[in-house]
Amino acid sequence: MIRNAPVSAPPSEAKSRPAAERRAPERTQEETLPPPAQQPLPAEPSTQHSPIAREAAREPKQSRLGTWITLAVLAIGAGAGWYYRAQWWPKVSVYFAAKVEAPKGPRVVPVVTATATTRDFDLYLNGLGTVTALKTATIRSRVDGELISVPFEEGEIVEKGTLLAQIDSRPFEVQRDQAAGQLARDEATLKTAKNTLERYYDLFKSKGISKQELENQESLVHQTEGMVKSDRAMVANAELQITYCRIISPFKGRIGLRLVDVGNIVRANDPSGLAVMNQLEPIAITFTISQDEIPRVQARLLKGDDLQVEAYDRDFKNKLATGTLLATDNQVDATTGTLRLKAIVDKDAGALFPNQFVNTRLLVDTKHNATIVPSAAVQRGPTSNFVYVVQADSTVELRDVIPGPVEGTETSIEKGLKEGEVVVTEGLDKLQPKAKVTTRDAKSGDAKAGGKDAAQEKGKREPKSDSPAGKKPGEPVPAAK
Repeated sequence: MIRNAPVSAPPSEAKSRPAAERRAPERTQEETLPPPAQQPLPAEPSTQHSPIAREAAREPKQSRLGTWITLAVLAIGAGAGWYYRAQWWPKVSVYFAAKVEAPKGPRVVPVVTATATTRDFDLYLNGLGTVTALKTATIRSRVDGELISVPFEEGEIVEKGTLLAQIDSRPFEVQRDQAAGQLARDEATLKTAKNTLERYYDLFKSKGISKQELENQESLVHQTEGMVKSDRAMVANAELQITYCRIISPFKGRIGLRLVDVGNIVRANDPSGLAVMNQLEPIAITFTISQDEIPRVQARLLKGDDLQVEAYDRDFKNKLATGTLLATDNQVDATTGTLRLKAIVDKDAGALFPNQFVNTRLLVDTKHNATIVPSAAVQRGPTSNFVYVVQADSTVELRDVIPGPVEGTETSIEKGLKEGEVVVTEGLDKLQPKAKVTTRDAKSGDAKAGGKDAAQEKGKREPKSDSPAGKKPGEPVPAAK
């Protein structure tokens, strides 16, 4: 088969064609063919009524419901906050208050001060003591018998000679009557023997009897006299047993709880006894001091001075009684290195009970015209002790002092301080020499700003060193207007 060769255009015609046509490539047969008819895609199955579609349609509704619930809760909370605003707004408003500018100038330190005083300074020795009754007696029976009466009230104060218990005395009364009968019989026998002896004297003078018979009669009289004395002793013993049936108080004091009830048989010298009785007025206190303090006490005792003893409660806060030193022990306890002392209390004895624990203070010396300051004011430096003294211009001066004896919370100053000078007791850690201070007396609690700068600072800055009324320490305080 012979293919027709393409006929080329003349050169003149080829030149007359546009350049774009000349550059266009020849199309292949496949490109010139018409596009095939597009087949329709198979229809997808409908998902309108499937469970997934229903769940997806339900989600927008639940989201809208949660939004409404959140808005309702916020609205209720806002309404409750507005209704109770009077309670919480004053506390919150302080955080929104305008800040006060810090005052310019030197910093003023708030401190607590005390004034040095001059007076007699008592020096004490502290010790641990126990209250002891001046006299203690265990009430016991001295005879055997039935307890028929206990007339005392437990815990009452009884006078000396008061009847405390009654024991059945009838057996002893019988013994007394029997001894009395024996005594009467022997006294009659003695009388007969004496009459016979008188007749024997007459007969012996007339030589009617021998000397031996006279001597025998004399012996019989003496024998009968001895029997009479024995009978009289038996009667006295029976009377004494009857007396023992009445148990009486040996001294004035407080009787304890009853240990035996009526109807019991008591025995002589029973260890437990019927009750225990203590003499409480006056009452004694036994306490100890260190053996190192014995010379101070002995020096006062050798002068004949009466040393005062004060008794305090367990916390050393309440004073219970005041007495005087009565005696000292004769040796030091080698185990503890202490010496026992005994004091007697007369006036305030009713405030003490036997075996009660007390703290004692023994007055051993008094320092006259001593300068006294609180112990907190005295600071210890590397080379000396010092205090901060407040000057007239509200500045502080560091002054070296020589402290003396210390008693409780007070210290005596030997040198370096005068009466009436004001010393700092609190706020010492923030001080340095020449620092400005605003003072507050420890007793009155009133703040006193010293100098012009301190007065300006007091007016500008709130709160002061003390917390305002109704505010706790550390709680925010509204700014000053």
